[in-house]
Amino acid sequence: MEGDRQFVYQPIQRPREGGFRATLFVFGLMLLDNIGFVANMASLVLYFMNVMHFSISGSANTLTNYLGTAFLLTLVGGLISDSYMSRLNTCLLFGGIELLGYLLLIIQSHYPELQPEVCGKYSCVDGTKALLFYASICFAALGGGGLRGSAPALGADQFDPKQTKEIASFFNWFLFSITVGASIGVTVVVWVSTNKGWDNGFIISMVCSFIGFCSVAVGKPYYRARVPGESVLLRVLEVLVVTIKNLKVELPQNSRDLYEIDDMGRERIRHSYQFRVLDKAAILPEGTTPKKWKVCTVTQVEEVKILTRMMPILLSTTLMNTCLAQLQTFSIQQGSLMNTKLGNFNVPAASIPIIPLFFMSLLIPLYEILLVPLLRKLTGHPNGITHLQRVGVGLVLSAICMTLAGIIELKRKNAFVDHNTRISLFWLSFHFAVFGIADMFTLVGLLEFFYSEAPPRMRSLSTSFSFLSLSIGYYLSSVFVEIINSVTGKLSSNNVGWLEDMDMNKNHLERFYWFLAVISVLNFGNYIFWANWYKYKKDVPVDRQKLMDQSFSDASMRFTAKIDDLIPPSNKI
Repeated sequence: MEGDRQFVYQPIQRPREGGFRATLFVFGLMLLDNIGFVANMASLVLYFMNVMHFSISGSANTLTNYLGTAFLLTLVGGLISDSYMSRLNTCLLFGGIELLGYLLLIIQSHYPELQPEVCGKYSCVDGTKALLFYASICFAALGGGGLRGSAPALGADQFDPKQTKEIASFFNWFLFSITVGASIGVTVVVWVSTNKGWDNGFIISMVCSFIGFCSVAVGKPYYRARVPGESVLLRVLEVLVVTIKNLKVELPQNSRDLYEIDDMGRERIRHSYQFRVLDKAAILPEGTTPKKWKVCTVTQVEEVKILTRMMPILLSTTLMNTCLAQLQTFSIQQGSLMNTKLGNFNVPAASIPIIPLFFMSLLIPLYEILLVPLLRKLTGHPNGITHLQRVGVGLVLSAICMTLAGIIELKRKNAFVDHNTRISLFWLSFHFAVFGIADMFTLVGLLEFFYSEAPPRMRSLSTSFSFLSLSIGYYLSSVFVEIINSVTGKLSSNNVGWLEDMDMNKNHLERFYWFLAVISVLNFGNYIFWANWYKYKKDVPVDRQKLMDQSFSDASMRFTAKIDDLIPPSNKI
């Protein structure tokens, strides 16, 4: 069909291309860039509250909106690296944008005259100060999001799609590199930001990211490159448009009558019977010439079906990320009202995420080296357990985490109000640790799932869905906070919602945590339904399919010949 560009990998020209050696540069990038990115996830809520003078709920919502936007923009990075640029060039493009965002943050945090005055409102920033502030976080969100939309696929592309064990192992170590970088960020960078100045913390973040981008660029000779294909969005849109055009056309009884390009070496996807209405896009009327926007191939239709099947899985995991948003906003604010002493050292409240990161740093290598081989023997699955089972474990743990968080907040508030004492910051470690384990299972499970199930030409876009789940979760957090405040404010005697009071000890954060725990349990039931409903795709290269068809034909001819030999000549017609 005219204009149908095939998704291809650049042939391996030198033995050193691809493999785990090439992924080391990607691991270096993610480790260094996440030093600043995750440090900001943990501490920006304090920057918004203490420097930009947002209210408690205002600073929490501003952070969740910032992170939601950053993770939503991973789709932009995924689309560009699938359709228009190489994965490496996409990483470097968005890396430059992220550095610009850091530069603007450094300037505003360094000069007091560029910071707003205290005003006691939801937000105190306006005018030129607002322009500088929102420009800085927008550039940082766009750069950080676009980078995360292309980097996972850049690393996974270093392996053949059939190397499922190696790809699964890559994603485990990919998360490990993120975890190590995040651990450095929430300890060193957060301490510098809160004790030596926010501008110094942003400088460290920018320098680390710059070194990371240099690292991934140096690895170019080792990468197994991929040639960008046609626009993913246009391929999806084409299927939808042609389907609408053919709505009144009757589907053929046999799926083999649907249109498919019979090219040797072109990877195609087997026809499936879900979403049959989309098959109408692959109907080629007799006597017509196949043209774009007139008919689509079965493989192109199946690509859209795969993306459609993924959506319920994606949406079922967003609530877990709403729970994560609470740990990066309200839990940090909780920590500022607790005893932060560790001996003679004063631990910054924003460094408390080191606890789940510490657990993840220990558990990821143990999971990869010990648990996966053991599970592989028990289940027979090459990855130990399936991607969707791994995600399910994380969802269960997130509900447990929210239950613990509510109990610990109640203990903190009772000790502060009734006994005028501050319990140790490390009480937060219980639910942070549980969530760290949950995140280890869910994030890697989603990355593996979306990459392995995605059509080859859509793998960056699909891995971006893992971060899209984060994005929706953060936005949902802001919505929940507003709804909870609105509803409970109307029901309370003083017209103040659970999370509205400027004094956190007068709020009812524990009730909000338990609300999320109940919703998480209900959501897990929803996830089980969709996980059981999901049908895994099967890729079939055309040359292999031809070989199978030819083998079947040859076998049939041999069988017929043998039967023919058994019939006496006198009985033959």
